[in-house]
Amino acid sequence: MIETTVVLRTPIAEAQAAELERRILFVSPHISSFRLVVRDGAVHSVLLFSTGEPDRAALTTKVNALVETDLVPQPELPVKVVWESAHAGAAHADVYPSLLASGLVSECGEGQVAFAEPLISLLDGLDRRIRGIVVAAFGATEYRYPTLIRTDVLDRAGYPAAFPQFLMFVTRLHEDLDVYREFQEAHETVGSVPPAVLTQCRNVDYCLPPTMCFHTFAQYRGRALPGTGLHTVTSCGKSFRHEGRYATTLERLWDFTIRETVFLGGRGEVLDARESLMRTIFDLFDEWELDGYCQVATDPFFVGADPASKAWSQRLLELKYEVRLRLGSGRDLAVGSFNFHDDFFGRSFDITRAGDGPVVSGCAGFGLERLLYAVLSRHGADPDGWPPAVRELCGER
Repeated sequence: MIETTVVLRTPIAEAQAAELERRILFVSPHISSFRLVVRDGAVHSVLLFSTGEPDRAALTTKVNALVETDLVPQPELPVKVVWESAHAGAAHADVYPSLLASGLVSECGEGQVAFAEPLISLLDGLDRRIRGIVVAAFGATEYRYPTLIRTDVLDRAGYPAAFPQFLMFVTRLHEDLDVYREFQEAHETVGSVPPAVLTQCRNVDYCLPPTMCFHTFAQYRGRALPGTGLHTVTSCGKSFRHEGRYATTLERLWDFTIRETVFLGGRGEVLDARESLMRTIFDLFDEWELDGYCQVATDPFFVGADPASKAWSQRLLELKYEVRLRLGSGRDLAVGSFNFHDDFFGRSFDITRAGDGPVVSGCAGFGLERLLYAVLSRHGADPDGWPPAVRELCGER
C-alpha cells in the first residue's frame, strides 16, 4: 500500500472531520483508504493509501478543492440533539461476521446483500409497524412505485447537481439491427459485455431512484390539492445510491429499501406532522429498546452545488433531523431522517394548494436494512435474545 500525505492549505475544525470522511473516497478511484491527522483540535492533513502509484499532485489538488469548497465556508454551529434514547447499554458490535458465518446474510456484489429468515420477517415487521403508524395517525395513502424513475424528475428535484456521487443511471442499446449485431459479435469475441458498450447505448433518460419521495412529487406534478387539510402519501421500495468504497455490511448498501412518507399541505400542518411522527418514532425505538439519538443534520452536498451554504442553511433552519442508532464500539448509524422542504418541491413540480400557491412539503424516510442492522447489533441475531416487542414483529402478518 502506497501512502500519500496531503497537507490541507486550510485546516478544518475536528468537528468537521465526519463531513470530510463521508466525502473523501469519492475524490479519486486511486484512494483505497485514508486517515485524518488531527492536532490541537483541527484536521491538518490526510493520509491517503493507494494500491498503485498515484498522481500525488492531482490528489493534493482534489482533496484541497473538496475541503475549500464543501467544508471551509461552513460556519461552526453547535449540534442540536432533540432526542436521546432511554436504553443505553452494550451492543453486539461484531454481529455482521456472525451473520455471514451462519448464512443469515450473503454478499451478492458491491453494496448488495441478501438475507434469510428470520431476518426477512423481522425487516418486514419493522416496515409494517412504521407503515401502520403513518396510516393510522395521518390517514396516509399508500402507493407502490415502479423501480425506474425518469432522469428529468431528478432534474426537477435538483438531485443530480447536489449529489452526483450517488447517481446510478439506466440505459439500453439503440434500437438498430446493426447495433445489435455489433454488440453480439463483440460479446462473442470477449465473452462478456464489451467495455465500449456505452457508445452503442441511448441517452440516460432513466435512473435508479435514490429515494422514494421523488416518485410522489412526480405523481402529483401539475396538480392542485384542496386548500385545507394535510395530504399524506407513504411508499416502500427499492432505492439505489452509489456508495462506492463506503459500502459495508448492511450499513451503506448500493441497493436498499426505504419506507418513506411525504406530507403535503400548509406550512404549519407539515411541520406539526413531522414533529408528531418524530415523537411517535422515538417512542417506538424506546419500545424496541434501541440505543440512539436524533440531531439536527445536513445532507452530503457535493462540490459544484454550493454545498457549504446549503448545509449551513439546513442546520440553521433545522430542515433535517437525523436518527442515529448506536452499534457498539463507539459507532452509530443513521437509520432515518425527518425533513422539511418548505415549498421547494411544490414550486419545482407545480403542485399547488387551492388559493394558496405552491404546496409545502416534508418527508420522513427509514432505511430498512440499516434499521434491521441496528436492531441486530443491539440485540443479537438469535430471536430468543430479542425483547418481546421485537420478537412480536416476526409474528405479525
